[in-house]
Amino acid sequence: MRKLELHWQILIGMLLGILFGFAMTYVDWGKDFVSDWIQPLGTIFVKLLKLIAIPLIVASLVKGISDLKDISKFRNIGLRTIGIYIITTVFAISIGLVLVNLMQPGKGISQETVQKLTDTYAGDAGVTSKIEEASRQQNSGPLQFLEDMVPDNAFAAMSDNGLMLQVIFFTIFLGISMLLIGEEKAKPLKDFFDSMNEVVLKMVDLIMLTAPYAVFALLAGVVVSSSDPDLLLALLKYALVVLLGLALMIVFYCIMVSVFTKKNPLWFLKEMSPAQLLAFSTSSSAATLPVTMERVEEHIGVDKEVSSFVLPVGATINMDGTSLYQGVAAVFISQALGFDLTFTGQLTIVLTALLASIGSAAVPGAGMVMLVIVLESIGFPSDKLAIGLALIFAVDRPLDMCRTIVNVTGDATVSMMVAKSVGKLGEPKVKNWDDNLKK
Repeated sequence: MRKLELHWQILIGMLLGILFGFAMTYVDWGKDFVSDWIQPLGTIFVKLLKLIAIPLIVASLVKGISDLKDISKFRNIGLRTIGIYIITTVFAISIGLVLVNLMQPGKGISQETVQKLTDTYAGDAGVTSKIEEASRQQNSGPLQFLEDMVPDNAFAAMSDNGLMLQVIFFTIFLGISMLLIGEEKAKPLKDFFDSMNEVVLKMVDLIMLTAPYAVFALLAGVVVSSSDPDLLLALLKYALVVLLGLALMIVFYCIMVSVFTKKNPLWFLKEMSPAQLLAFSTSSSAATLPVTMERVEEHIGVDKEVSSFVLPVGATINMDGTSLYQGVAAVFISQALGFDLTFTGQLTIVLTALLASIGSAAVPGAGMVMLVIVLESIGFPSDKLAIGLALIFAVDRPLDMCRTIVNVTGDATVSMMVAKSVGKLGEPKVKNWDDNLKK
Protein backbone atom coordinates (compact mmCIF):
# COMPACT_ATOMS: atom_id res chain seq x y z
CA MET A 1 0.00 0.00 0.00
CA ARG A 2 1.38 3.39 -1.01
CA LYS A 3 2.17 5.62 1.95
CA LEU A 4 0.16 8.84 2.16
CA GLU A 5 2.34 11.87 1.37
CA LEU A 6 3.38 14.09 4.26
CA HIS A 7 1.36 17.15 3.26
CA TRP A 8 -1.83 15.06 3.13
CA GLN A 9 -1.06 13.59 6.55
CA ILE A 10 -0.56 17.10 7.97
CA LEU A 11 -3.74 18.40 6.29
CA ILE A 12 -5.77 15.52 7.73
CA GLY A 13 -4.28 16.23 11.16
CA MET A 14 -5.25 19.90 10.86
CA LEU A 15 -8.85 19.15 9.83
CA LEU A 16 -9.29 16.58 12.59
CA GLY A 17 -7.79 19.05 15.09
CA ILE A 18 -10.28 21.75 14.06
CA LEU A 19 -13.24 19.34 14.28
CA PHE A 20 -12.05 17.98 17.62
CA GLY A 21 -11.56 21.52 18.95
CA PHE A 22 -15.09 22.52 17.94
CA ALA A 23 -16.49 19.34 19.54
CA MET A 24 -14.68 20.14 22.80
CA THR A 25 -16.29 23.61 22.95
CA TYR A 26 -19.68 21.94 23.41
CA VAL A 27 -18.74 20.13 26.63
CA ASP A 28 -18.03 21.81 29.95
CA TRP A 29 -14.69 20.08 30.53
CA GLY A 30 -13.57 20.29 26.88
CA LYS A 31 -11.41 23.42 27.03
CA ASP A 32 -9.55 22.23 30.13
CA PHE A 33 -9.05 18.77 28.61
CA VAL A 34 -7.52 20.21 25.43
CA SER A 35 -5.27 22.67 27.28
CA ASP A 36 -4.08 20.02 29.77
CA TRP A 37 -3.76 16.88 27.63
CA ILE A 38 -3.75 17.82 23.93
CA GLN A 39 -2.16 21.27 23.44
CA PRO A 40 1.11 20.33 25.25
CA LEU A 41 1.86 17.85 22.45
CA GLY A 42 1.77 20.69 19.92
CA THR A 43 3.85 22.89 22.21
CA ILE A 44 6.53 20.19 22.48
CA PHE A 45 6.64 19.90 18.68
CA VAL A 46 7.16 23.66 18.26
CA LYS A 47 9.86 23.59 20.95
CA LEU A 48 11.67 20.80 19.10
CA LEU A 49 11.65 22.85 15.88
CA LYS A 50 12.93 25.92 17.74
CA LEU A 51 15.52 23.73 19.48
CA ILE A 52 17.24 22.88 16.20
CA ALA A 53 16.71 26.23 14.44
CA ILE A 54 19.90 27.91 15.69
CA PRO A 55 22.18 24.83 15.24
CA LEU A 56 20.79 24.43 11.72
CA ILE A 57 21.40 28.08 10.83
CA VAL A 58 24.98 27.98 12.15
CA ALA A 59 25.93 24.66 10.55
CA SER A 60 24.16 25.33 7.25
CA LEU A 61 25.42 28.90 6.86
CA VAL A 62 29.03 28.02 7.70
CA LYS A 63 28.89 25.13 5.23
CA GLY A 64 27.28 27.29 2.56
CA ILE A 65 29.86 30.10 2.86
CA SER A 66 32.87 27.80 3.15
CA ASP A 67 31.76 25.94 0.01
CA LEU A 68 31.75 29.18 -1.99
CA LYS A 69 35.58 29.42 -2.19
CA ASP A 70 35.15 33.00 -3.39
CA ILE A 71 33.82 35.85 -1.18
CA SER A 72 32.56 37.77 -4.23
CA LYS A 73 29.96 35.02 -4.80
CA PHE A 74 28.62 35.60 -1.30
CA ARG A 75 28.37 39.34 -2.00
CA ASN A 76 26.35 38.64 -5.16
CA ILE A 77 23.98 36.32 -3.28
CA GLY A 78 23.59 38.84 -0.43
CA LEU A 79 22.84 41.85 -2.64
CA ARG A 80 20.33 39.96 -4.78
CA THR A 81 18.60 38.53 -1.72
CA ILE A 82 18.13 41.88 0.02
CA GLY A 83 17.08 43.57 -3.24
CA ILE A 84 14.40 40.99 -4.09
CA TYR A 85 13.10 40.92 -0.51
CA ILE A 86 12.62 44.70 -0.57
CA ILE A 87 10.79 44.55 -3.92
CA THR A 88 8.41 41.78 -2.81
CA THR A 89 7.66 43.55 0.48
CA VAL A 90 6.80 46.85 -1.24
CA PHE A 91 4.60 44.90 -3.68
CA ALA A 92 2.81 43.17 -0.78
CA ILE A 93 2.10 46.44 1.06
CA SER A 94 0.84 48.02 -2.16
CA ILE A 95 -1.57 45.14 -2.80
CA GLY A 96 -2.94 45.53 0.72
CA LEU A 97 -3.46 49.27 0.35
CA VAL A 98 -5.18 48.93 -3.04
CA LEU A 99 -7.60 46.29 -1.73
CA VAL A 100 -8.48 48.08 1.52
CA ASN A 101 -9.12 51.36 -0.33
CA LEU A 102 -11.32 49.63 -2.90
CA MET A 103 -13.35 47.49 -0.47
CA GLN A 104 -13.32 49.89 2.53
CA PRO A 105 -14.10 47.30 5.23
CA GLY A 106 -13.85 49.90 8.00
CA LYS A 107 -16.86 51.81 6.68
CA GLY A 108 -19.16 48.92 7.58
CA ILE A 109 -18.21 48.78 11.28
CA SER A 110 -20.94 50.25 13.48
CA GLN A 111 -20.17 52.33 16.56
CA GLU A 112 -21.86 49.65 18.64
CA THR A 113 -19.39 47.06 17.37
CA VAL A 114 -16.47 49.44 17.93
CA GLN A 115 -17.60 49.94 21.52
CA LYS A 116 -18.05 46.22 22.12
CA LEU A 117 -14.61 45.42 20.72
CA THR A 118 -13.09 48.23 22.79
CA ASP A 119 -14.73 46.99 25.99
CA THR A 120 -13.58 43.43 25.29
CA TYR A 121 -9.99 43.95 24.20
CA ALA A 122 -8.70 47.50 24.88
CA GLY A 123 -7.49 46.54 28.36
CA ASP A 124 -6.26 43.09 27.30
CA ALA A 125 -2.70 42.31 28.40
CA GLY A 126 -1.88 41.28 24.83
CA VAL A 127 -2.86 44.71 23.46
CA THR A 128 -1.08 46.74 26.15
CA SER A 129 2.12 44.68 25.86
CA LYS A 130 2.25 45.29 22.09
CA ILE A 131 1.93 49.06 22.61
CA GLU A 132 4.70 49.01 25.23
CA GLU A 133 7.04 47.00 23.00
CA ALA A 134 6.40 49.31 20.03
CA SER A 135 7.13 52.33 22.24
CA ARG A 136 10.43 50.76 23.32
CA GLN A 137 11.44 50.15 19.69
CA GLN A 138 10.50 53.68 18.63
CA ASN A 139 12.56 55.29 21.38
CA SER A 140 15.72 53.66 20.05
CA GLY A 141 18.16 55.50 17.76
CA PRO A 142 18.11 55.42 13.93
CA LEU A 143 20.98 52.91 13.77
CA GLN A 144 19.70 50.76 16.64
CA PHE A 145 18.82 47.92 14.27
CA LEU A 146 22.47 47.76 13.12
CA GLU A 147 23.65 47.83 16.72
CA ASP A 148 21.20 45.05 17.58
CA MET A 149 22.62 42.87 14.79
CA VAL A 150 26.07 42.66 16.41
CA PRO A 151 26.21 40.35 19.45
CA ASP A 152 28.58 40.93 22.35
CA ASN A 153 28.39 37.25 23.24
CA ALA A 154 27.94 34.68 20.49
CA PHE A 155 26.77 31.96 22.89
CA ALA A 156 24.21 34.27 24.49
CA ALA A 157 22.85 35.09 21.01
CA MET A 158 22.58 31.39 20.20
CA SER A 159 20.58 30.81 23.38
CA ASP A 160 17.70 33.04 22.20
CA ASN A 161 15.73 32.38 18.99
CA GLY A 162 14.67 36.02 19.01
CA LEU A 163 18.27 37.05 18.31
CA MET A 164 18.48 35.28 14.97
CA LEU A 165 20.03 38.27 13.18
CA GLN A 166 22.87 38.25 15.70
CA VAL A 167 23.44 34.55 15.08
CA ILE A 168 23.45 35.15 11.31
CA PHE A 169 25.96 38.02 11.71
CA PHE A 170 28.33 35.90 13.82
CA THR A 171 28.01 32.89 11.51
CA ILE A 172 28.70 34.94 8.37
CA PHE A 173 31.71 36.49 10.13
CA LEU A 174 32.93 33.00 11.05
CA GLY A 175 32.37 31.60 7.54
CA ILE A 176 34.18 34.47 5.81
CA SER A 177 37.09 34.17 8.26
CA MET A 178 37.31 30.46 7.44
CA LEU A 179 37.61 31.34 3.75
CA LEU A 180 40.40 33.80 4.48
CA ILE A 181 42.62 31.38 6.44
CA GLY A 182 42.77 28.96 3.56
CA GLU A 183 41.15 25.63 2.80
CA GLU A 184 43.73 23.44 4.54
CA LYS A 185 43.58 25.22 7.91
CA ALA A 186 39.80 25.57 7.79
CA LYS A 187 39.18 21.91 6.88
CA PRO A 188 38.79 20.49 10.45
CA LEU A 189 36.22 23.13 11.36
CA LYS A 190 34.48 22.78 8.00
CA ASP A 191 34.24 19.00 8.43
CA PHE A 192 32.70 19.51 11.87
CA PHE A 193 30.00 21.86 10.56
CA ASP A 194 29.36 19.65 7.51
CA SER A 195 28.72 16.71 9.82
CA MET A 196 26.64 18.83 12.19
CA ASN A 197 24.52 20.04 9.29
CA GLU A 198 23.72 16.47 8.22
CA VAL A 199 22.84 15.49 11.79
CA VAL A 200 20.51 18.46 12.31
CA LEU A 201 18.75 17.83 8.98
CA LYS A 202 18.20 14.23 10.10
CA MET A 203 16.69 15.63 13.29
CA VAL A 204 14.27 17.61 11.12
CA ASP A 205 13.23 14.36 9.39
CA LEU A 206 12.62 12.66 12.74
CA ILE A 207 10.63 15.60 14.14
CA MET A 208 8.49 15.70 11.02
CA LEU A 209 7.33 12.13 11.68
CA THR A 210 5.20 13.60 14.47
CA ALA A 211 3.95 16.60 12.46
CA PRO A 212 0.43 15.28 11.69
CA TYR A 213 -0.23 14.61 15.39
CA ALA A 214 1.34 17.92 16.43
CA VAL A 215 -0.79 20.06 14.11
CA PHE A 216 -3.86 18.21 15.39
CA ALA A 217 -2.94 19.35 18.90
CA LEU A 218 -2.06 22.91 17.82
CA LEU A 219 -5.27 23.48 15.86
CA ALA A 220 -7.46 21.97 18.58
CA GLY A 221 -5.86 24.41 21.03
CA VAL A 222 -6.48 27.37 18.73
CA VAL A 223 -10.15 26.48 18.24
CA VAL A 224 -11.03 26.03 21.94
CA SER A 225 -9.38 29.35 22.80
CA SER A 226 -11.04 31.31 19.95
CA SER A 227 -12.88 34.57 20.58
CA ASP A 228 -16.55 35.51 20.64
CA PRO A 229 -18.07 34.26 17.30
CA ASP A 230 -20.25 37.40 17.03
CA LEU A 231 -17.20 39.67 17.13
CA LEU A 232 -15.41 37.48 14.58
CA LEU A 233 -18.42 37.82 12.26
CA ALA A 234 -18.40 41.61 12.64
CA LEU A 235 -14.79 41.65 11.41
CA LEU A 236 -15.44 39.24 8.55
CA LYS A 237 -15.12 41.85 5.78
CA TYR A 238 -11.79 43.07 7.15
CA ALA A 239 -10.53 39.48 7.43
CA LEU A 240 -11.63 38.72 3.86
CA VAL A 241 -9.69 41.73 2.53
CA VAL A 242 -6.54 40.48 4.28
CA LEU A 243 -7.07 36.92 3.04
CA LEU A 244 -7.68 38.11 -0.53
CA GLY A 245 -4.44 40.08 -0.43
CA LEU A 246 -2.53 37.08 0.93
CA ALA A 247 -4.00 34.86 -1.81
CA LEU A 248 -2.87 37.38 -4.45
CA MET A 249 0.65 37.26 -2.99
CA ILE A 250 0.70 33.47 -3.42
CA VAL A 251 -0.34 34.00 -7.06
CA PHE A 252 2.45 36.59 -7.40
CA TYR A 253 5.00 34.09 -6.07
CA CYS A 254 3.79 31.44 -8.49
CA ILE A 255 4.26 33.88 -11.38
CA MET A 256 7.78 34.68 -10.15
CA VAL A 257 8.63 30.97 -9.93
CA SER A 258 7.28 30.31 -13.42
CA VAL A 259 8.89 33.34 -15.10
CA PHE A 260 12.30 33.44 -13.41
CA THR A 261 13.04 29.80 -12.59
CA LYS A 262 11.01 28.10 -15.37
CA LYS A 263 9.61 25.66 -12.81
CA ASN A 264 5.98 24.55 -12.54
CA PRO A 265 4.36 26.71 -9.83
CA LEU A 266 1.94 23.91 -8.86
CA TRP A 267 4.92 21.60 -8.31
CA PHE A 268 6.52 24.35 -6.19
CA LEU A 269 3.40 24.71 -4.01
CA LYS A 270 3.12 20.92 -3.62
CA GLU A 271 6.74 20.58 -2.47
CA MET A 272 6.43 23.52 -0.08
CA SER A 273 3.05 22.46 1.34
CA PRO A 274 4.40 20.72 4.50
CA ALA A 275 6.29 23.90 5.44
CA GLN A 276 3.24 26.05 4.59
CA LEU A 277 0.92 23.91 6.72
CA LEU A 278 3.36 24.05 9.63
CA ALA A 279 3.63 27.82 9.21
CA PHE A 280 -0.16 27.99 9.48
CA SER A 281 -0.21 25.78 12.59
CA THR A 282 2.64 27.50 14.46
CA SER A 283 2.24 31.14 13.26
CA SER A 284 6.04 31.36 13.36
CA SER A 285 8.50 31.67 10.48
CA ALA A 286 11.33 30.94 12.91
CA ALA A 287 9.79 27.69 14.16
CA THR A 288 9.08 26.61 10.58
CA LEU A 289 12.60 27.52 9.35
CA PRO A 290 14.17 24.04 9.75
CA VAL A 291 11.37 22.50 7.69
CA THR A 292 11.50 25.33 5.12
CA MET A 293 15.24 24.74 4.64
CA GLU A 294 14.77 20.98 4.32
CA ARG A 295 12.01 21.35 1.71
CA VAL A 296 13.85 23.99 -0.32
CA GLU A 297 17.16 22.12 -0.37
CA GLU A 298 16.07 18.49 -0.72
CA HIS A 299 12.71 18.75 -2.48
CA ILE A 300 13.16 21.83 -4.69
CA GLY A 301 16.89 21.65 -5.43
CA VAL A 302 18.23 24.97 -4.15
CA ASP A 303 21.93 24.64 -3.35
CA LYS A 304 22.89 25.01 0.31
CA GLU A 305 25.22 27.88 -0.63
CA VAL A 306 22.09 29.90 -1.39
CA SER A 307 19.46 28.49 0.95
CA SER A 308 21.69 28.70 4.04
CA PHE A 309 21.83 32.48 3.67
CA VAL A 310 18.58 33.43 1.95
CA LEU A 311 16.18 31.48 4.20
CA PRO A 312 17.46 32.46 7.69
CA VAL A 313 17.70 36.09 6.58
CA GLY A 314 14.23 35.85 5.05
CA ALA A 315 12.72 34.38 8.22
CA THR A 316 14.00 37.48 10.01
CA ILE A 317 13.49 40.39 7.61
CA ASN A 318 11.13 39.17 4.86
CA MET A 319 7.60 39.62 6.20
CA ASP A 320 5.51 40.01 3.05
CA GLY A 321 2.34 38.61 4.58
CA THR A 322 2.77 40.64 7.75
CA SER A 323 3.59 43.81 5.80
CA LEU A 324 0.47 43.40 3.63
CA TYR A 325 -1.55 43.05 6.83
CA GLN A 326 0.02 46.28 8.17
CA GLY A 327 -1.34 48.25 5.24
CA VAL A 328 -4.83 46.75 5.43
CA ALA A 329 -5.07 47.01 9.23
CA ALA A 330 -3.82 50.62 9.41
CA VAL A 331 -6.32 51.84 6.81
CA PHE A 332 -9.15 49.70 8.26
CA ILE A 333 -8.62 51.18 11.75
CA SER A 334 -8.48 54.68 10.27
CA GLN A 335 -11.75 54.09 8.39
CA ALA A 336 -13.53 52.60 11.41
CA LEU A 337 -12.48 55.37 13.81
CA GLY A 338 -12.95 58.24 11.34
CA PHE A 339 -9.26 59.17 11.09
CA ASP A 340 -8.58 61.05 7.85
CA LEU A 341 -5.78 59.26 6.02
CA THR A 342 -4.20 61.20 3.14
CA PHE A 343 -2.33 59.82 0.13
CA THR A 344 0.92 60.96 1.75
CA GLY A 345 -0.07 59.06 4.86
CA GLN A 346 -0.52 55.90 2.81
CA LEU A 347 2.93 56.34 1.25
CA THR A 348 4.24 56.68 4.80
CA ILE A 349 2.60 53.33 5.60
CA VAL A 350 4.54 51.69 2.73
CA LEU A 351 7.87 53.04 3.94
CA THR A 352 7.29 52.43 7.65
CA ALA A 353 5.92 48.91 7.17
CA LEU A 354 8.96 48.08 5.01
CA LEU A 355 11.40 49.34 7.64
CA ALA A 356 9.47 47.76 10.52
CA SER A 357 9.45 44.36 8.83
CA ILE A 358 13.27 44.29 8.83
CA GLY A 359 13.48 44.45 12.60
CA SER A 360 10.40 42.37 13.37
CA ALA A 361 10.78 39.10 15.21
CA ALA A 362 9.69 35.99 13.32
CA VAL A 363 7.32 34.93 16.12
CA PRO A 364 3.54 34.98 16.71
CA GLY A 365 2.14 38.44 17.44
CA ALA A 366 5.08 40.47 16.11
CA GLY A 367 2.78 41.98 13.47
CA MET A 368 0.79 43.83 16.13
CA VAL A 369 3.95 45.53 17.39
CA MET A 370 4.77 46.57 13.82
CA LEU A 371 1.22 47.89 13.40
CA VAL A 372 1.57 50.25 16.37
CA ILE A 373 4.74 51.68 14.82
CA VAL A 374 2.96 52.11 11.46
CA LEU A 375 -0.05 53.81 13.05
CA GLU A 376 2.10 56.26 14.99
CA SER A 377 4.07 57.10 11.83
CA ILE A 378 0.88 58.44 10.18
CA GLY A 379 -0.03 60.57 13.19
CA PHE A 380 -2.75 58.32 14.57
CA PRO A 381 -3.84 59.65 18.00
CA SER A 382 -1.89 57.84 20.72
CA ASP A 383 -4.92 57.80 23.04
CA LYS A 384 -6.80 55.72 20.45
CA LEU A 385 -4.06 53.15 19.81
CA ALA A 386 -5.52 50.66 22.27
CA ILE A 387 -8.94 51.04 20.64
CA GLY A 388 -7.40 50.56 17.19
CA LEU A 389 -5.66 47.35 18.21
CA ALA A 390 -8.80 46.16 20.01
CA LEU A 391 -10.70 46.44 16.71
CA ILE A 392 -8.59 43.73 15.07
CA PHE A 393 -7.39 41.72 18.07
CA ALA A 394 -10.22 39.17 17.84
CA VAL A 395 -9.12 37.95 14.40
CA ASP A 396 -5.39 38.58 14.73
CA ARG A 397 -4.40 35.00 15.57
CA PRO A 398 -6.16 33.29 12.62
CA LEU A 399 -4.89 35.99 10.26
CA ASP A 400 -1.41 35.64 11.77
CA MET A 401 -1.54 31.94 10.88
CA CYS A 402 -2.46 32.77 7.29
CA ARG A 403 0.11 35.52 6.78
CA THR A 404 2.89 33.26 8.10
CA ILE A 405 2.15 30.96 5.14
CA VAL A 406 2.86 33.89 2.82
CA ASN A 407 6.05 34.80 4.70
CA VAL A 408 7.42 31.25 4.35
CA THR A 409 6.34 30.93 0.70
CA GLY A 410 8.01 34.26 -0.08
CA ASP A 411 11.27 33.09 1.49
CA ALA A 412 11.24 29.93 -0.62
CA THR A 413 10.40 31.86 -3.81
CA VAL A 414 13.27 34.31 -3.32
CA SER A 415 15.69 31.46 -2.58
CA MET A 416 14.73 29.85 -5.90
CA MET A 417 15.12 33.12 -7.80
CA VAL A 418 18.52 33.86 -6.27
CA ALA A 419 19.69 30.27 -6.83
CA LYS A 420 18.62 30.41 -10.48
CA SER A 421 20.41 33.73 -10.99
CA VAL A 422 23.74 32.34 -9.72
CA GLY A 423 23.41 28.90 -11.33
CA LYS A 424 22.70 27.07 -8.05
CA LEU A 425 19.22 25.66 -8.75
CA GLY A 426 19.61 21.93 -9.40
CA GLU A 427 17.58 18.76 -9.17
CA PRO A 428 15.95 17.68 -5.89
CA LYS A 429 17.80 15.07 -3.82
CA VAL A 430 15.33 13.79 -1.23
CA LYS A 431 16.71 12.13 1.91
CA ASN A 432 14.48 9.94 4.06
CA TRP A 433 14.84 9.59 7.83
CA ASP A 434 15.67 5.87 7.58
CA ASP A 435 18.12 5.95 4.65
CA ASN A 436 20.99 4.70 6.82
CA LEU A 437 18.92 2.47 9.06
CA LYS A 438 19.91 -1.19 8.85
CA LYS A 439 17.02 -3.23 7.56
